Amino acid sequence: MADVSSKTRDSSADPDLSGRQLDDYRLLRRLARGAMAEVYLAEQSSLRRHVAVKVLKSDLAKDDSYVKRFHNEAQAAASLVHANIVQIYAVGCADNIHYIAQEYIQGQNLSELMVRRGPPEVALAVKIMRQVAAALQKAAERGIVHRDIKPENIMIARTGEVKVADFGLARQLSDASTALTQVGITMGTPLYMSPEQVEGRALDPRSDLYSFGVTCYQMLAGETPFRGESALAIAVQHLKKAPERLENIRSDLPPALCRIVHKLLAKDAHDRYDSARELLHDLRMVQVPGVEQWDDVDELPEEEREALATIGLATQHLAAVMRSASLPIVRRRFYASMGLAAALAFVGGGLAAWTLQKPLLASNESDTQVRKCANAGEQYDFAMLANTNREAWLKSVGQFFPRDREYVPKANQELALYYLQMDRQWEALILFEELASSPEPEQRAFGLAGTSLVRVREGDYEKALQDLMDLSPLRKQLVDARMAPLVQIALAEVRKHRGQEVAAEWEAWQKSLQTLDAEN
Repeated sequence: MADVSSKTRDSSADPDLSGRQLDDYRLLRRLARGAMAEVYLAEQSSLRRHVAVKVLKSDLAKDDSYVKRFHNEAQAAASLVHANIVQIYAVGCADNIHYIAQEYIQGQNLSELMVRRGPPEVALAVKIMRQVAAALQKAAERGIVHRDIKPENIMIARTGEVKVADFGLARQLSDASTALTQVGITMGTPLYMSPEQVEGRALDPRSDLYSFGVTCYQMLAGETPFRGESALAIAVQHLKKAPERLENIRSDLPPALCRIVHKLLAKDAHDRYDSARELLHDLRMVQVPGVEQWDDVDELPEEEREALATIGLATQHLAAVMRSASLPIVRRRFYASMGLAAALAFVGGGLAAWTLQKPLLASNESDTQVRKCANAGEQYDFAMLANTNREAWLKSVGQFFPRDREYVPKANQELALYYLQMDRQWEALILFEELASSPEPEQRAFGLAGTSLVRVREGDYEKALQDLMDLSPLRKQLVDARMAPLVQIALAEVRKHRGQEVAAEWEAWQKSLQTLDAEN
């Protein structure tokens, strides 16, 4: 679930939830309000991780049949383990409150991305399509139909991963403005409904492919294929009207990509792709600069795909780090002192793979040619999606858009972490020091956290201690979730070498780091 700050408020303002504990989930703040559920950011006490908790609205909870279906379908969705699907951790009921705890995604959804920047470049759009298609293929293998594929349910994490949310959560009730009682609609969103949904017929995975086609059309054209003053008017167009050809709207689109989207939008399910696997095959054939063909994990035998899903991408990356003989001295000491359990805790927090390895992408794509995009935001997005030539892409944000105050610092942060990963300590230190001198508190906190770790690696514990002391009053500004554990590494090493001199500071930091997100 995206961290939508404009919708955030303290959950204590809700009298129905104030002071309640949902098993071991402590609600921190509301992220969003929907027709079916309230979504909260929560802390799972047992694992000390952030999760998104969806709480079923009390009026819906009065319908026993709906509650049963809510739980059954959520449990089925929990069986979907895939890099491009938001993972469901638990389904339960506490104090007559029905809830689902799921993976918390820091980032934005596709709808928010389009509102902020308009239609994405073709290369980025194709990358998004590939990852969503991979998620739909996984669901189809498990016999699960999403029923509500739309931009709001396609999450784009800060790492560049694309994840589909709300698998299996049927929409049986909706508000008056979108209710299609005249044609028997029980679930879905009118703008994205398949013809068979509109007619209330049985659904199979091809229905999701149609909804995905509408989403792709909107992503490429900047608007949905059908619009109307009422939900019923839109529904009729899904049944009767052919959408305008994408080629007529955007002449820069590859013809093959246009054909793919319009095949997804076929009125008759038999005229669409039979499966997302076929869709993935055609997407691989689309020639787009900046997007190369890739080895799709879904082409592996079932048992191999299951093994990869069970291990998890983050664990694979951590295993690669542990096998590496070139681990820096401080990291080897850290893993040895903290033990395997603590190292695995990094995986749960999503830090190890992010800090020590490259961004986790579902595909094996690479961008070898750096080019100028339309704006700094798109330049940064491509840099975050690049698996190769990453350094050049990150540098290009500042080279092409030197006056941008939002994305140039972000690119420098990622470049500093890249240098840290590559053991290029001096280059990392230069960037971290530049960030530490910024007038912006968040950038300064990020920079000080980085300089403290570099100095520890270099054995300069006195300067590392000074950096930590300077960082202490800025701890609430250390909003990047990857940095707090790095600070703990630096603290542990400084404490080891400076003894009691840093003992009090260590204790205060330990408490502040544990409550940092709650305070924010």
